[in-house]
Amino acid sequence: MERVLLDEKALERSIIRIAHEILEKNQGSKNLSLIGIRTRGIFLAKRICEKISRIENREMPMGILDITMYRDDIATLKAPEVKKTDIPFTVNGMTIVLVDDVLHTGRTTRAAIDAIMDLGRPARIQLAVLVDRGSRELPIQPDYTGIFYTAAPEEEISVKLREIDGKDEVVLSTSL
Repeated sequence: MERVLLDEKALERSIIRIAHEILEKNQGSKNLSLIGIRTRGIFLAKRICEKISRIENREMPMGILDITMYRDDIATLKAPEVKKTDIPFTVNGMTIVLVDDVLHTGRTTRAAIDAIMDLGRPARIQLAVLVDRGSRELPIQPDYTGIFYTAAPEEEISVKLREIDGKDEVVLSTSL
């Protein structure tokens, strides 16, 4: 059973709102950079970056982060596939906005923070997610959220993006 939580237009509105909230909270884009967490966080970060760049009339620094080696379950993975991290700027003294598609347990975000801290010492780290589904295992909360949906353990939230999936939507599916 599937239900659409965000269609294409609602997803776009969420991205626009998140971009404006980031600018408001940080009083503009000075010393601000976005880092997308692989995989869908990259494309969300690019879209948010484009919106901020248009609003501020300046290029926003953006990076790509692979957290594979920082996962707390790395030992249980049969063949972890490490992909490229590409952060072409210093994180020292910057406000870093980590971008991900779904926030659930908080473990991905914790791994991302560990990876960022290995690169330097940012002034602050903020978190933007398209969907916060609750059920945290770690004390991590987003600074910017597209939607909050409390999902039951048997429910899965899937973010589909045109760059990967050919369409934009957020879908809730139940496996009963």
